[in-house]
Amino acid sequence: MSSNKKYWKSVEELDGNSSIVEALKNNEFVEEIPTDEFLGNAAALATSSTTRRDFLKYVGFSTAAATLAACEGPVHKSIPYVLQPEQIIPGVANYYATSVFDGFDFANLLVKTREGRPIKIDNNAIAGAKFTANARVHASILSLYDSMRLKESKIDGKSATWLTAESNIKSSLIDAKAKGKQVVLLTNTLASPTTEKLISEFIAKNPTAKHVVYDAVSESPALDAFETVFGERALVDYDFSKASLIVSVGADFLGDWQGGSYDSGYAKGRIPQNGKMSRHFQLEANMTLSGAAADKRVPMSTANQKQALVKIYNVIVNASVSTSKIDSEDVVIKAAQQLKAAGTKGVLVSGIQDKNAQLLVLAINQALASEAFSTVGTRQIRKGSNEKVAQLINDMKAGSVHTLIMSGVNPVYTLPNSKDFVEGLKKVSLSTSFSLKEDETALVSKIAVGTTHYLESWGDLSITKGTYSLTQPTIRPLFPATIQFQDALLSLNGTAGTFYDYLKATASTVISGSTWNKVLHDGVFVGTIPASAAGSANYSAAANALAQSKTASGLELVLYTKTGLGDGQQANNPWLQEFPDPITRVSWDNYVTVSNADAKKLGLSNEIVANGGLNGSYATITTTDGVKLEKVPVIVQPGQAVGTLGLALGYGKSAALKEEMQVGINAYSLYKGFNNVQSVSLVKVDGEHEFACVQGQKTLMGRGDIIKETSLEIFNTKEASLWNLQPMVSLNHKEVEATTVDLWTPFDRSVGHHFNLSIDLNACTGCGACVIACHAENNVPVVGKSEVRRSRDMHWLRIDRYYSSEDTFEGDNERKENIAGLSSSLSTFREMEKPADNPQVSFQPVMCQHCNHAPCETVCPVAATSHSRQGQNHMAYNRCVGTRYCANNCPYKVRRFNWFLYNGNDEFDYHMNDDLGRMVLNPDVNVRSRGVMEKCSMCIQMTQATILKAKSEGRSIADGEFQTACSNACSTGAMIFGDVNDTESKVTKLAADDRMYHLLEHVGTKPNVIYHVKVRNT
Repeated sequence: MSSNKKYWKSVEELDGNSSIVEALKNNEFVEEIPTDEFLGNAAALATSSTTRRDFLKYVGFSTAAATLAACEGPVHKSIPYVLQPEQIIPGVANYYATSVFDGFDFANLLVKTREGRPIKIDNNAIAGAKFTANARVHASILSLYDSMRLKESKIDGKSATWLTAESNIKSSLIDAKAKGKQVVLLTNTLASPTTEKLISEFIAKNPTAKHVVYDAVSESPALDAFETVFGERALVDYDFSKASLIVSVGADFLGDWQGGSYDSGYAKGRIPQNGKMSRHFQLEANMTLSGAAADKRVPMSTANQKQALVKIYNVIVNASVSTSKIDSEDVVIKAAQQLKAAGTKGVLVSGIQDKNAQLLVLAINQALASEAFSTVGTRQIRKGSNEKVAQLINDMKAGSVHTLIMSGVNPVYTLPNSKDFVEGLKKVSLSTSFSLKEDETALVSKIAVGTTHYLESWGDLSITKGTYSLTQPTIRPLFPATIQFQDALLSLNGTAGTFYDYLKATASTVISGSTWNKVLHDGVFVGTIPASAAGSANYSAAANALAQSKTASGLELVLYTKTGLGDGQQANNPWLQEFPDPITRVSWDNYVTVSNADAKKLGLSNEIVANGGLNGSYATITTTDGVKLEKVPVIVQPGQAVGTLGLALGYGKSAALKEEMQVGINAYSLYKGFNNVQSVSLVKVDGEHEFACVQGQKTLMGRGDIIKETSLEIFNTKEASLWNLQPMVSLNHKEVEATTVDLWTPFDRSVGHHFNLSIDLNACTGCGACVIACHAENNVPVVGKSEVRRSRDMHWLRIDRYYSSEDTFEGDNERKENIAGLSSSLSTFREMEKPADNPQVSFQPVMCQHCNHAPCETVCPVAATSHSRQGQNHMAYNRCVGTRYCANNCPYKVRRFNWFLYNGNDEFDYHMNDDLGRMVLNPDVNVRSRGVMEKCSMCIQMTQATILKAKSEGRSIADGEFQTACSNACSTGAMIFGDVNDTESKVTKLAADDRMYHLLEHVGTKPNVIYHVKVRNT
């Protein structure tokens, strides 16, 4: 029976003759009703004789207006395909193989696109594609959609077409040729055979032209040493998986040393197998990722590192070069003796920016006949020459350079003597900068030409000798007025055709035995890999010269690049700015790091204030030749060598950056002579800096059963029950294992899929690639420095960093075991919150643990969070009312609350605030609104896509097909994801391993994330 009841929205609707209701019904797009004109005038209302009846009429009017207006949803216009492209299926991702090298970072990639829009970077896992994406490469997808990009050409700061700019450049080249004056191409390292061929043709066409290669962060001493010995300007591509003993003298090879990307090989030797794992000594000044991973770390100034390197050389080659006495000399000699005993299984690396030091590295590894050191397949990713760059500046200042064409460089920002460069630039007849941004150099150049992003470009790379990679566009240029540098060179050379045609023709001479389509599909081609010709040098003279090095006066400043920003090319990338540094856990800043001893001497300090934020002192740094950096924030850093300071490059940019990203201090101004070690003085100044540091937020420290560690000796000789202790609880007055006690009714989880994520603490280096990949896949918002400081960061995945209070974590355990009584425990635990001067370090990725007995689910009043049979803890955002009970009840502190609407909000002026930036958003994942909880979903959209794909193809799912964003991004193999109901899967075997444990196992949550005990080869 149908109902004839009448429903009404306001009292005005009861009057059938109401003109107000009729007008609102007929107006589809309701405009704002100016009720404030008669209700907002307080003076008029106070003197009026409005009756109660009139008041109710006003209320009825405004209620009807507001109610009907609220019924109108926002209008979103979409354009349908008239002719749908064959290769695009709406809702289904396409993947394209490509490679990237921006002069600093490099990788072999798969780019995920949706409806022609690149949205995520994955690692290319095909054979031969051995270089994986770091955090910066993963974030480069967002840099494609940077609204601050240079969208056109400019002449004298005014918009111009490329044709006009090209005409000016050609005229200048003709004039330079006629006058016999220099034409200089200043580029970053290209590693591109085709581009280098184009440059050769350019020089042939312009006889006065030359090519100068400039790396913002120089590796010139290592290149000079290799060139002296082997006759080739290249770097060794070390294979740490072949080393049983690694000695590093000032080389952060798990960071950016000589390009980085060594973590994968290193991790293979760090996971204990058959009772063996590699051993790692690290001698360094700053605390680095490599130092954090080392079995034995020795804090040491660079001056002492030089002496240590000569001592190691003496032991390995039986030399007797006289050296100075240094601290921890016994450890250095012990490392040298073990290195010699390891023979071919040993390797030594060094980051000392001194040609003599780099010559000794070559001598030592040749004497060892190290398997990890090979001149087959050398790295081609650094070619810069300090001498040639210095000569260029002198030539410019002398007026010898007529035409300067720059690409991929920003010397006005990165050169320590940038004032000299700018002065010389004024004497250049025509300066042209090809750049993604209107950066510091583009602003002072006569012509600035907007170039394409690598995801919009064709290209090729030879990252290592004998390998060949193709770069292909995954989207048409977002700004049609931009031009690729190689296309510009073709035009300047007068060569007909496109760069694509030129590239294809050149590639055919390289990919012998393969085809263009196959290499384009695979992304890489591995050909015959020749070795560099054998050679030698006067190593004895190099050792004697290095041994004469003296300790610098004052403090020793060691410049480095941070995991987040690197050399600063992507300073306008909010993902990288908000990425917490793995060591200090500080985001949105660079700072000078100081040892605790020096901090006390200089009156410097850090403290956590009332709102939970970290504050620190300011200091002024002055070099011996008078260059100053004023008001530099200070971080007191455990592990910093006494007498040394650390400061990151890549910050302090201002041109072509949003205001929020203009943070930090430009440390390049101290990079004198391209030497990362400078003698400085430091003085405390007034003021207190507010850091956005997440270390003191959402921490599990002190809860027990968080990080489990043991030594290799104990691991090999003792039962697992002794080094992987199981938490015990009391049941019926008896001690039983916590895992045997269950307050929940169990149910059968063996039906269908059941997902586990395994995390091996031995393989995790804290690199943070997983954090950025999670941002990209799951539309994680950026909240800014102020909100991070308030403990409101939105990272779904964090990497906790722990320091030992004693020299080792084992020492911490012994100290805790010797506690006697309550008062002793209180004072001891308070003291143990302070890290040692040279602590051991552990990293632990923590995300939602997807507990089978989840405490968040029992307290949610609206059932917004619930558990699936597949082991994932779900969040129904539409049900969530923001009580935050779940966050309070989560022992892992992994749930995040949207305090604000971050999408389309002018208060959060990052990528989600403009139409271009929002192009990076993943359409498979909801963009969360204000007032809801969010957290790791174990990438349910990825697991379900895998299931549906296999189902449509009528097959079972192979092991390794199931992935999450973090497991896919992990280059070390620390994160393995899979189905534990597949008895043959890798994750099932890892779940049964003796090293396996759960985080806070005594709580009884039964997580689906498993960890593996960290084993140290001490």
